[in-house]
Amino acid sequence: MAEYLIISSSLNPESRSRLLANHLESVYQAKPVAVKHIDLRDHPLPFCDGGSAYGHPDLPPLKEAIEKARVIIIATPIYNFDANAVIKNLVELTGQAWTNKTVGFLSAAGGKSSYMSPMGLANSLMLDFRCIILPRFVYATSEDFTEGKPGKELADRIERLAEESMR
Repeated sequence: MAEYLIISSSLNPESRSRLLANHLESVYQAKPVAVKHIDLRDHPLPFCDGGSAYGHPDLPPLKEAIEKARVIIIATPIYNFDANAVIKNLVELTGQAWTNKTVGFLSAAGGKSSYMSPMGLANSLMLDFRCIILPRFVYATSEDFTEGKPGKELADRIERLAEESMR
């Protein structure tokens, strides 16, 4: 079975991007794949400083999980028209572990106008680490959630992302 890794990068306990990640995890669990879900709230990392941050004790298991994964889905909130700093910091700290991975995005934002926000990080992953970026990504706003869960249309989009990631 292939290893699928979901990384939740929001530090907000009420995170909608984490709800997306949790839903995707349940979709994967119903499939013949091995899935691991890392919540970066459980791994407080230092800011990448080009030196001592690389020695942080939480980094080796995170780097190993990224290296083992065939597919990585990043669940990130969108802040200031970009993926959050937490996920970008993780990429900086784990660098080459991302090489040649298939990467997809689950993004939660406050409004509809920043739907292209994951592309900055996607471009970096493609150019720096030769990642294959899934062209179908999920972008959701508060309107896409019902009673604290992804609504039906959003759940269908998450299912399609899962299917595409398994091809």
